Amino acid sequence: MSNLFTELKRKLSGKNLSIVFPEGLDERILGAAGRLAAEKVIKPIVLGDEKEILKKANQLGIAIDNIDVLNPKKYELMDEMVHSFVTRRKGKVTEDEARKILLDENYFGTMLVYMEKANGLVSGAAHSTADTVRPALQIIKTKEGVQKTSGVFIMVRNEEKYVFADCAINIAPDSQDLAEIAIESAKTAKMFDIEPKVAMLSFSTKGSAKSPETERVTEAVEIAKQLAPNLTLDGEFQFDAAFVLSVAKKKAPDSVIQGDANVFVFPSLEAGNIGYKIAQRLGGFEAVGPILQGLNAPVNDLSRGCNEEDVYNLALITAAQVL
Repeated sequence: MSNLFTELKRKLSGKNLSIVFPEGLDERILGAAGRLAAEKVIKPIVLGDEKEILKKANQLGIAIDNIDVLNPKKYELMDEMVHSFVTRRKGKVTEDEARKILLDENYFGTMLVYMEKANGLVSGAAHSTADTVRPALQIIKTKEGVQKTSGVFIMVRNEEKYVFADCAINIAPDSQDLAEIAIESAKTAKMFDIEPKVAMLSFSTKGSAKSPETERVTEAVEIAKQLAPNLTLDGEFQFDAAFVLSVAKKKAPDSVIQGDANVFVFPSLEAGNIGYKIAQRLGGFEAVGPILQGLNAPVNDLSRGCNEEDVYNLALITAAQVL
């Protein structure tokens, strides 16, 4: 695991990227921001009242000299932000409503990213996933050609690295969604120096069973191949057919995937969530994420049970998504 983040820090060195942390008074956030600032890997921006944050930092023994502290209530460019927000929301809010909304630190922080005052955002230590993701979907929005954001985990065990998707966001993705998830997951894999070989998973391998569920995955494979013809991708696969050479030779001898898949796209959130937790708890893998993908700029969501190391690592990942 340490090698994974050492390599990310090497890639980020000298890039001077900034990450905004809306939950500035949380000691886990301050601790991680202090480390990042001291190492000069990322420029942290924390939100909140300056005096309260300074008091908290002093209590924790954290130097905040190299941390930018912004208070939404005193932000000098608030008029510009309000105008930009109203425009982005296409008249769905008035200027007065926008001023109230932008006092919410997650909306304020997301607008900093949208206005290119920050490169990415990490939140969720004290907020729900919806509190973090909703502003991102309303303001930053998904990339052209991507209908929905999705959430992946990087599964790490010693030198092994795999991508599991979608394990966080989409409950019942359709074929188009699965195709988009596959393509975005391949891009995420490259960020971690994984040359993607994408397996679209099901309970069937190459037509061994027929149902609406398997046909949805088969259709997703065809869509993904049309959208990304140079991507090494195939399916539908049972997991063993995608991961074990001897099984692949029997069940899918003509496939470009021969037991060497490293990006696994699950057919539903239910399957993905169960799958990554089994690998984590029974297989001894560490699960890094969820990493949100498909947005125009990186926004990532912490677990409310996170620790300082989780915040630190997710900030590195968020910055790396900019590269």
